[in-house]
Amino acid sequence: MTTPQIVDSHCHLDFPDFANDLPDVIASARAAGVTRMVSIATRLASVPEVRGIAETFDPVFFAAATHPMSVAKEPMATVEGLVQIASHPKMVGIGETGLDYHYSADSADVQKESLRIHIEACRQTGLPLIIHSRDADKDMTDILTAEYKAGAFGCVMHCFSSGAQLAADMLDLGFYLSMSGIATFKKSTELRQIFASAPVERILVETDAPYLAPQPHRGKRNEPAYTALTAAVGAEIFEMDYADFAAQTSANFDRLFTKAATWKAG
Repeated sequence: MTTPQIVDSHCHLDFPDFANDLPDVIASARAAGVTRMVSIATRLASVPEVRGIAETFDPVFFAAATHPMSVAKEPMATVEGLVQIASHPKMVGIGETGLDYHYSADSADVQKESLRIHIEACRQTGLPLIIHSRDADKDMTDILTAEYKAGAFGCVMHCFSSGAQLAADMLDLGFYLSMSGIATFKKSTELRQIFASAPVERILVETDAPYLAPQPHRGKRNEPAYTALTAAVGAEIFEMDYADFAAQTSANFDRLFTKAATWKAG
């Protein structure tokens, strides 16, 4: 019996957690049916390393941005610079960018400026935006709604764990919600209900590895193979067979990340 194929739409394979066994991690992912992974560069300075991983391993694609928690300490991204990075055939998204007021509220103005730069790069490249949002629901809705009206772009709310109103606002814009290991946690009943109320055609799955390992690995290193564990809970949420949910979320990924969908090895 063939293992259903699924996509880890967001991980961090350049992080030190994987320095000693990355080939094994990717092999384990493939054995679990995770045939594609998007590794995220959270600083533009780390793009060469992340790009190198994507060039080395066929299943790996990459995205890049300045993370909102780092934006006050990093050089401000430019639209031109992001567009240039996006010319690489395996660069498939722009992010993660966004707003984080939980740890970095003091840099809110700089985060907003950075977010708008990344959105314009999405418009110019046609690549989707990958959003990190924490404790910033109103500003996130206001900015993304206004920017979308000024010029459309695709978007996924990475590791969605905010409230029902932000979910509804983002779905109204045609955006996607990405389910992480948080959805498997015992106390995440409300979050599972938010996902259940969304169209399954707008759901992606991810690990955010090495963070947020799903049950039963919570508290340990997360890795792309565990996408299957989160997806198994997703299938339960939507009352679907696992294979059907895996196929649906993979189709959703292809619809949003069109460059990854059309990429051919070699």
